[in-house]
Amino acid sequence: MNRLFDRILLGLTAALAVALIVVVAGTLELRVVNAGDAAPEFTVVTDDGRTVRRSDFGGKLLVLNFWATWCEPCIAEIPTLDAFQRTFAKQGVVVLGVSIDRNEKLYRRFLERARLSFATTRDPEENISARYGTYQWPETYIIDRSGKVIEKVISNRNWMDPEFLARVRSLL
Repeated sequence: MNRLFDRILLGLTAALAVALIVVVAGTLELRVVNAGDAAPEFTVVTDDGRTVRRSDFGGKLLVLNFWATWCEPCIAEIPTLDAFQRTFAKQGVVVLGVSIDRNEKLYRRFLERARLSFATTRDPEENISARYGTYQWPETYIIDRSGKVIEKVISNRNWMDPEFLARVRSLL
C-alpha cells in the first residue's frame, strides 16, 4: 500500500511540476508588435491632465513614440517629431510621446525647456512599452484609423524627411 501511495504522490508531483513549467513559460513569452498587427490598447493620463486610450484616436493617425530624456537618439529626433506634429495636426495626425523616465523631476525639467506641441505622458514602469514589446528607445508605432500598426520605426528618424512626409500624406 505504501508503494502505491508513493507512486501516486510521485505522479501528482510530476504533473504539478509540468503544469508549473507550462504556466511560467507562457508568462515569459515576449510579445512584439510589428507592422500589420493590431495595436494593443492602453490608457494614460497625459501631462495636461487628459485621460486617453488608444481607441480614442479612431479616425486619426496615431504616432506613438516611446522615448526617454537620457536617450540621446530620442532627444535628437524630438525637434523633427515636434515639427511633424505641428505640420500634420490639422490633418488628423496625433503624436503621443510616452516617456519611460523614472526621474519625474528631470522629465518635467526637460518638458519645460522643450515646450513640445504634442501630448506627452510618463510610464516609468514601462507597462505600455512592454505591451508593444519595446525594449529599445526611441521606438515609434504609426497606427492607422482602425487601430492597426502600419509602420514600426526603431531608432531615431528625421520626421520631416520629404519622402517620409509624402508617405504620410498618402495615408491621410
